Amino acid sequence: MKLSFVDAVLFDLDGTLIDSAPDLGAAADKMRVARGLPSLPLERYRPMAGAGARGMLGVAFDMSVDHPDFPAMREEFFVNYENAMAVRTCAFDGIPELLAGLSQLGLPWGVVTNKSVRFAAPLTASMPLFAQMAALVCGDTTPYAKPHPEPLLEAARRLAVDPARCIYVGDDERDILAGRAAGMRTVAAEYGYLGEHVDTARWEADASIDAPSALLALLHSNEFFAAPFKSAPGA
Repeated sequence: MKLSFVDAVLFDLDGTLIDSAPDLGAAADKMRVARGLPSLPLERYRPMAGAGARGMLGVAFDMSVDHPDFPAMREEFFVNYENAMAVRTCAFDGIPELLAGLSQLGLPWGVVTNKSVRFAAPLTASMPLFAQMAALVCGDTTPYAKPHPEPLLEAARRLAVDPARCIYVGDDERDILAGRAAGMRTVAAEYGYLGEHVDTARWEADASIDAPSALLALLHSNEFFAAPFKSAPGA
C-alpha cells in the first residue's frame, strides 16, 4: 500500500528510536566513581541523555561547556562511551513494530542525528534494528548540525525524495526546528528524553505522539496531512 502524501520518514536517534541513556549515563558515572564520588542513579542522567556529553557531564559534575576542563573531560567521557555504547542500549518499546510497519507500507526510513559518525555508525551497525535503514546522517556528516536544516536536507537527497514529502520525528526542540526549516512535517516524540518541565506544544510540531505506534496512525490520518504545514519558516 503506497501512501499519497509521504515518501520517507526520518528519525532522530537517541531518545526517539533507541534508549541509550543507560550507556551514556554509565560513561559519565564511571568518571565520578574514578574520582571517588558516589555513583548516581540512572534516573538522574536520563532526562539529559539527549544532550550527549554536555548533558551527562552537567549531571555528573555540574560542569558547563565553558569550564576550562570541559574539553578533556568530554574526551574521557567519549572514550568511556565508545568502549561500552551497546551494552544496555536498546530500541524503545514499539520501535521494531513501527519500522516493520513502514517497510510494509514501502516507506524508506533514515536517521538524522547530532551524534558524530564516530559513535553513530558503529552503534547502528551493531544493532539488527537498523538493517533496513536507508540513510544515516550524523552530526559531522555536513558542516552543520541540528537545528540547522542541512542534515535533514542531506538525508532527503540521499533518499532522492522531496523534503516536503518527508516526516521528521524527534524528541528535542532542535529536531522540530530543523524539520520545520527543512520544509518537512514534524512529529514530537513525547516518550523520549524531554528534560525537565518541557512543554512540547511550544515547539509547534505538526503532531505529537506518546508512543511509537501512534506514528503509524498518523500516516493514515487525512487530518494530519490536510492541516497547513508548520514546517516552512513563517508558515
